[in-house]
Amino acid sequence: MAQYLEACIMQAYAIKLNNMKKLITLSVMLIGFLAFSQNKNAKQIIEVDGVCMMCKERIEKAAIRTKGVKSAIWNVKTHELKLIFDERKTNVETISKNLAAVGHDTKAVKATDEAYNSVNPCCKYRDEDVVKAHN
Repeated sequence: MAQYLEACIMQAYAIKLNNMKKLITLSVMLIGFLAFSQNKNAKQIIEVDGVCMMCKERIEKAAIRTKGVKSAIWNVKTHELKLIFDERKTNVETISKNLAAVGHDTKAVKATDEAYNSVNPCCKYRDEDVVKAHN
């Protein structure tokens, strides 16, 4: 009887040890997956309102000044800002907030009236007359 009990205890210990090894292996795999899941060169296109080359300069400068942004190219005609950025350091929401801070609306974040009013009069993209003048 004592031998049977000892064998049962040893078997239970072996199962517990095996489960512990599995748990450690899964934990290491999960940590590795999370560490490499963020992209160093994420590419994203966002829409940013503006009308001219002065807007282009301001938009690109605001995006590039965001820590983690590697490339920012804004197209005046399509209003598309093509971004390359490090997801470990920034995200689209942060970039959009920085664009709004210099007076340019994105789909995610609208510039405050104060920020919008700080842009040059020729850059007032919310004014239909200004937009028509640039077409």
